[in-house]
Amino acid sequence: MFPQARLATVFLAVAAVMAVTAALGPAPAEAAAPRFQVSGFGAYRVGGDFEAGEEDAQRSADLEEGGGWGLGLGLYRDASSWYEFLYSRQSTGFSKADAVAGSPDVTTEYFHLGGSLQFDPAAYLDSWLSLTVGVTRFTADGFSAESEFSASLGTGLAVPVGERAAVLLGVRGYLTFVDQDTRFFCSSIDGIGSCLLNSSGGTVFQAEASLGLRVDF
Repeated sequence: MFPQARLATVFLAVAAVMAVTAALGPAPAEAAAPRFQVSGFGAYRVGGDFEAGEEDAQRSADLEEGGGWGLGLGLYRDASSWYEFLYSRQSTGFSKADAVAGSPDVTTEYFHLGGSLQFDPAAYLDSWLSLTVGVTRFTADGFSAESEFSASLGTGLAVPVGERAAVLLGVRGYLTFVDQDTRFFCSSIDGIGSCLLNSSGGTVFQAEASLGLRVDF
């Protein structure tokens, strides 16, 4: 298991204990409205299309689908909406069919700010919509890191498991905007520079399905 997966597991376990403790504890006569929230999730992510090789001999080099994890912090605007910070991360290699020289692991991280809206906070199974913008950071061992502007759109269901906690079932798409001539993971050896990947278009798209837990405070 990757260290990131261990961290996500620990976070969800701690949040679950907090949720159960809150649910079993004595309820106040009138519960105050929550002010902020903390969430954690595990995800399965697909997508991430690049090109490898020189311009006259380029070929597809796609990131391998696999697990990831993320964290969220929210500040309630009112009972049905909140401002949020979203961090999402995946470490993976290239698909076997598209392996590139050295086949380094690539870490993709999203640092986003935005907001979410609950459609019906009074419903038992409530749906939500989230829109965020920020920065995507691509890193690989031995190569330079790359940061690009990105946006995401997510939706899903919140299933309450206590007065202050809910299980989150969600899907989210991430769109990173890059110039067509952008090169990724460049390095220099003995004064000779080279880059591992090129962008295959004006955007890099990834999508994920997630399962997580949210706790309100």
